[in-house]
Amino acid sequence: MLGAVTRPLARSPAISRGEIAAERAGVLAPVALAAELASALRRGGDPQRARRQQAYMKSALPFHGVTVPRVRQLVAAILPRHPFAEVEFWEAAILRLWRNASHREQRYAAIEVLLARRYSGWLTPQRWPLVEDLVVTGAWWDYVDAIAPNAVGAMLRTHPDETKPELLRWAECENVWKRRAAILAQLKCKDSTDEDLLRAVIEPSISKQEFFLRKGIGWALRNYSYTRPAFVIDYVRDNAERLSPLAKREALKALLKAGTVAAPP
Repeated sequence: MLGAVTRPLARSPAISRGEIAAERAGVLAPVALAAELASALRRGGDPQRARRQQAYMKSALPFHGVTVPRVRQLVAAILPRHPFAEVEFWEAAILRLWRNASHREQRYAAIEVLLARRYSGWLTPQRWPLVEDLVVTGAWWDYVDAIAPNAVGAMLRTHPDETKPELLRWAECENVWKRRAAILAQLKCKDSTDEDLLRAVIEPSISKQEFFLRKGIGWALRNYSYTRPAFVIDYVRDNAERLSPLAKREALKALLKAGTVAAPP
């Protein structure tokens, strides 16, 4: 956690200067990474784009005016210069970027560090409190829609037994963003989608009036319609009276366009 970055360095005579330097570099990596990324984002900004982005996202945090693809490029270039020797330093870097963000792109960068392939082995159920913190404090669709299929979805694929109970818990909690994240967690699963789990995480929200839940249900079903159209057609038909018109339209969007379905039920 963040406290790890300030722990004192060992000074035992048995430790070489090289080992002390390596430890110091590891401890300071979260601070150095956050500083370099903040500087790069600031230099790469576009004030006109920033105003449009903030208005579109209805964000209290301002933007620098850096596109998401460019944020990814910057993280990919800068992250290798600040390697993390231990999982605590990686987590500290994510939280430093997230909690100290002066502009929204710094939080996008935090998500990219969370999802970095070189540290994918650290994205395990032990990091569930970290991911939950980002979802709850982010509390908006741009953050949640990046975290749910990529971070939560990755944990579901690699550690299903530990992750499924957490998703079921999220699906029934009062927080709309945890519900949406549970619904969207399998967006990238395709043939490996757990249909029982998909039904289960939709069920608590199926009749809710909240826009982001209705839209999320439709999106999750639409994505799966590319893999198993029959499942989605049957699900929408069987739940036609409970699903919102928005959820039904979104779920059947690709099938309507292809002419597979004539109209929503």
